[in-house]
Amino acid sequence: MWMCPNCGRTFKRTNQNHSCGKAPASIDEYILSQKKDLQGTLVLLKNCIHHAIPEAEETIAWGMPTWKKKGNIIHFAAGKNHIGIYAGQEAVLFFAERLKGIETYKGVIRLKFHQEIPLPLISDIAKWCFEMDQMN
Repeated sequence: MWMCPNCGRTFKRTNQNHSCGKAPASIDEYILSQKKDLQGTLVLLKNCIHHAIPEAEETIAWGMPTWKKKGNIIHFAAGKNHIGIYAGQEAVLFFAERLKGIETYKGVIRLKFHQEIPLPLISDIAKWCFEMDQMN
């Protein structure tokens, strides 16, 4: 077990990435709480999704940057070794051909820190998720 020296929470993994204390109030606050060398990438991802679905509300849900309209559309979060984009299983299946070479797991797209962010693909996924949200 590992205990965070800042907030005192215990985790199974050493140096578990987490938000200490209160969840961030905004996506920008979330980004600023991440490692400095990752913040630029997260800003790019935020801007990509924002421009793809400007009608969606930007918020924090489950401690993650989230876009919603009728329901939650898409989220992202920085993990220990990757950025997870939570688009849902249907989106991952729909974009399976374009996601070849990118790790996916149960509706999550995992982009390793060393990978280039496929911004056009992420934009298309966000738009598709928004359309699906509006149909429900």
